[in-house]
Amino acid sequence: MTAAPLDPEHGSGPAGEPLTPTVLLDGLLAERALGLRHLAGPRTAEVHGVHASEMADPSPYLLGGELLLTAGAALTEAGADAYAGRLARAGAAALGFGVTPVHEVVPPGLAGACERYGLSLVEVPPGTPFTAVARTVGRLAAEARTRELRRVAEAQQALAAAAARPDPVPAVLSRLAASLGGWAALLAPAATAPAAPAAATAAAGTAPGGDVLDAVYALARRVAPGSAATATDSLGAGRLAAYAVGGGRVLALATPVRTPGDHTIASIAAVLLTLLTADRPAGAEAAALTRLLLDGDPAAALPGGPWYAVHARGSGEPQALDAQALAAALGTVLLDPHEGGVRLLTDREPAAQPGWRLGVSAPAAPSGLGTADAQAARALRRAEAARTALAHHTDPGFAGLVGEAEARAHAEALLGPLSPALRETLRGWLGHHGSWDRTAAALGVHRNTVRQRVGRAAELLDRNLDDPDVRMELWFALRFTGRGPDQPG
Repeated sequence: MTAAPLDPEHGSGPAGEPLTPTVLLDGLLAERALGLRHLAGPRTAEVHGVHASEMADPSPYLLGGELLLTAGAALTEAGADAYAGRLARAGAAALGFGVTPVHEVVPPGLAGACERYGLSLVEVPPGTPFTAVARTVGRLAAEARTRELRRVAEAQQALAAAAARPDPVPAVLSRLAASLGGWAALLAPAATAPAAPAAATAAAGTAPGGDVLDAVYALARRVAPGSAATATDSLGAGRLAAYAVGGGRVLALATPVRTPGDHTIASIAAVLLTLLTADRPAGAEAAALTRLLLDGDPAAALPGGPWYAVHARGSGEPQALDAQALAAALGTVLLDPHEGGVRLLTDREPAAQPGWRLGVSAPAAPSGLGTADAQAARALRRAEAARTALAHHTDPGFAGLVGEAEARAHAEALLGPLSPALRETLRGWLGHHGSWDRTAAALGVHRNTVRQRVGRAAELLDRNLDDPDVRMELWFALRFTGRGPDQPG
């Protein structure tokens, strides 16, 4: 189990979110084969995709960040200003206007309107089909994504190496600041309290000015109590972020720009700092997580155990729900926000915790963590159904692979044609491995009665009771139905 990024922003890392590629309009204009010409607006607009439309108002169909391609079939000179305004408000990154056959030149007034609304405008020459522009954007996006993935992987390895240095916290911060090209600081709990002075336990990079520091500390106060895992903001051209590190500590960042991989890199650093600053020694777990980050092999990374997988979800009680505090109470720092709750991995047998419902797996070796995770999920469902604070995995063998409610419903459907007496006889006969005499003795009836009832059950079920697969299915079904009185069938 690896720790996931703390916020579902664009990134690629332990949680596996794909990086959102960004293509700068400048790079597209540099593709000489396209022959695009910049007419208005910024040259550095970020393009996330291509959309072609001849509608008078395509804005309802834009998601934001598109290069809109049009030949202007529905555009009039009088409507140029309103057209550009609608596109800008819809979040279009740029407008690519194809000249001929509808318009010989870009309509007068369109360039001025795009300039006023800050919308980039490029001219697409007659020899350049829109499909060629779309293909080029796709290729440039793939190249950008590859570069960003390589950057994230290199930063991840550098952060893991920094965490193994003799003075790991400053080393991680220094590596993080260099990777993001900005300022990184670890704030102590006292520094994130309301009206606290700006102070950091450790920092790296050039410290920002007073206004930026004030904004960073305001973000830190939002995440320090555990109400949020991350918070982001911008101030002028700068980008600010705060990540909860546990125990009231916060990782604070101020960078000049923010690229798709930055969140992933910062999230990895936040996880490492959580391990390094935990209130209890976390050396073995830090080494384990580092190996997991690098090669994703829990069997090689973790000690032999036994380990317990835990699924947890808030029970609705008034206590403040802090996943980091829950992890500390369970003696671990290996946690993963997951589907509205939390998954944890601990080498201590978990106890009930106020404000939480817990599902706990059977003890497992590192190689069995996948099975343990599924066991913990089923145990949590039982805890929530029974409104209990904690449920352990107790279902034995194959029977435990199916939830009790689902198994009972299947059993009732399968055995529905049988009377209580026939069910009891069939249960006894299967339990005595098909012996007529032992079944008759156990039920207190004649052996011919057993034969008649078993034959009648086979007829009603339309099943061959000599088939071992049929016998096994019926045996499991009978385990989930109640015993009935001994009535004639």
